[in-house]
Amino acid sequence: MDHDLAPAGPGWLVALETSGLGESLRQSIWLYPLVEITHILGFALLVGAILAFDLRLIGVRAPLLPADALARLLLPVAVTGFTLAVPTGLLLFTTEATALAGNPAFLAKLALIGLALLNILAFHGLAGRRMAEWSLADRPPPGARFAGAASLALWVGVLACGRLIAYL
Repeated sequence: MDHDLAPAGPGWLVALETSGLGESLRQSIWLYPLVEITHILGFALLVGAILAFDLRLIGVRAPLLPADALARLLLPVAVTGFTLAVPTGLLLFTTEATALAGNPAFLAKLALIGLALLNILAFHGLAGRRMAEWSLADRPPPGARFAGAASLALWVGVLACGRLIAYL
């Protein structure tokens, strides 16, 4: 991204980027790094918890870890990470809204996050509803294994796209 150009694009993106909030974040020595660190911490909590549960869903170390107990442990961690990552991500967006809105890696990241959230909803509406029945099974049901594998791929894709934003 070229940081020397004036913001150009749809009016609401320019207004957001040139707002006092966007200016403050861009010009503060400490504020932007603090928000970025909090965003990364939130994402690490979110994705770390999800990936650990995904591995259990696809059967890794299954006999040692009851799925329902693992879900009770990791779900609050994932929710905490999500509640940190979303608002800080929105704050980071205000600093370069016009450039990010046209960045293919950013758009792919948002699409993958949407698909990952749909996968979570599908899992909890289907195989996850009966988790107590298969929690101790060495091999979770196919729907749970599929949801775990899809989640693993989607969240790794989100991480990759997040890193690529700066290079496209």
